[in-house]
Amino acid sequence: MISHLLSISDLSKDEALNILDTAEELARVTETPVKKLPTLRGRTIVNLFFEDSTRTRISFEAAAKRLSADVINFSAKGSSLSKGESLKDTALTLQAMGADGVVIRHPASGAAARLASQKWMTGAVINAGDGTHEHPTQALLDAFTIRQHLKNSSGDLSDLSIAIVGDVLHSRVARSNVLLLSKLGAHVTLIAPPTLLPVAVNSWGVEVKYDFDENLDEYDVVMMLRVQRERMDEAFFPSEREYSRRFGLNGDRLSRLSEKSLVMHPGPMNRGLEISADSADSRKSVIVDQVKNGVSVRMATLYLLLGGN
Repeated sequence: MISHLLSISDLSKDEALNILDTAEELARVTETPVKKLPTLRGRTIVNLFFEDSTRTRISFEAAAKRLSADVINFSAKGSSLSKGESLKDTALTLQAMGADGVVIRHPASGAAARLASQKWMTGAVINAGDGTHEHPTQALLDAFTIRQHLKNSSGDLSDLSIAIVGDVLHSRVARSNVLLLSKLGAHVTLIAPPTLLPVAVNSWGVEVKYDFDENLDEYDVVMMLRVQRERMDEAFFPSEREYSRRFGLNGDRLSRLSEKSLVMHPGPMNRGLEISADSADSRKSVIVDQVKNGVSVRMATLYLLLGGN
């Protein structure tokens, strides 16, 4: 197993499947009356979040506590970071406090890799989202959720057709999912307006479309992406109403999906923009399962990085 989880590229297919298999075992264990395991007793995990987060931070905190680790939540707001302290000095402080692992979310792409490569601390580094680069544990929990509902005999995602729709340009979730889902054998299609696709998207090795309605019934999974208003300072589409009409998952498009299709969203959702309320709450939706599975997948990640095999 690798010593840090910075990118899906760090994982081989077997390592990715090992995390998913471990998460499956841990999910079964945590369904028992006593949900805690002693695996990481005496270890200290620091959640170092330079950006606001609810789901990811709480999910990592729950995962660490279920493995009996001590958890320190370190927010940039109200700390020395807001006074201008550097990432290096913060890392050295955490090292002095005996942190065994750091879960970092940062607005700058590459921040997690820099923290790991500079050897400012000896603990494991887990990337919980860096800028518009990657969010590897989100991709792992998405793959886990898909496999849970559409698992084949090989245990991977081969022969599944998966559409990722929306703001691909600003989405670290999309980048990690393209890498992981392709690695696991799925056929991935990106659907977005040209203005919300990266310049080098043709080098990603996936199909790109601009029409959401084309062959809609052929997708096994439709993953809607949040329109990231906070990262947009230009007019990427004419209006929110126009975007929703062309690229939103509404009741009409939902009815045209295959009977067994899954609807996914990494959250938080802009209901009424990229996804309608009836789509988010439909029986095809596994959005709540994604949140639940996030704890098991992050438990598996912490277990394999800090607890051994």
